[in-house]
Amino acid sequence: MSEVHEQDRAAGGGPARPTMRDALVEAAFELFSERGFEQTTIDDIVSLAGVGRRSFFRYFPSKEAVVFPDHEGCLADMTAFLAAADPAGDAVEQVCDAARLVLRMYAGNPAFSVGRYRLTKQVPTLRVHELSVVWRYERTLAGHLRTRYAARSDGALRADVIAAAVVAAHNYALRSWLRSGGEGDVGAAVDEALQLVVDTWGGGAGGGAGPASQDDEVVVMVARRGTPMWRVVQGVEAALEG
Repeated sequence: MSEVHEQDRAAGGGPARPTMRDALVEAAFELFSERGFEQTTIDDIVSLAGVGRRSFFRYFPSKEAVVFPDHEGCLADMTAFLAAADPAGDAVEQVCDAARLVLRMYAGNPAFSVGRYRLTKQVPTLRVHELSVVWRYERTLAGHLRTRYAARSDGALRADVIAAAVVAAHNYALRSWLRSGGEGDVGAAVDEALQLVVDTWGGGAGGGAGPASQDDEVVVMVARRGTPMWRVVQGVEAALEG
């Protein structure tokens, strides 16, 4: 798993070398592959990495966290991206673009991403941990949308529904790619999935359809109680044709 990590350059332009954090991730996945997740202990990981237990907990709060070493950084990038988003831009397109930061993280290292996906499917505790990570992404997207929709009576509902739709669309395409072993153009697949969200909910700075324009006509039909429905329909049709 030598491609797991980004690498630091040694001083003077020397060869790349892994950081201590990266060494722990690499050691952990090597042991998970050989022994299984449940059979591997933190002591095993630090022993193979050549560091102490305190070094492990400096970077990771648990053994589960070492399986998802890149999500904290990605969440921070997403938060910063949305904070810098243009207030006049389409809020739905903005959260879709923020979701693409997660895609970039996965697509940047297909071998590691596929290996992690397969490991997570086998270990229930990892699936639970992954769900908590996904929830944090969704809450970050929803927070941005809630701010943008604050003036709407349905703003909180709309924000939560759209955020959930973005995560569902992104993960549908991403997981299809992971199940295939990292084959195909995952970027195009995610773009197609997210476009469905934009087409459904997007539309201008506020996101979603706004109030009717002044050019739209409103027809009001008044009828006595007990008027046959066919006569009501006839009256509406006549008004529209007039």
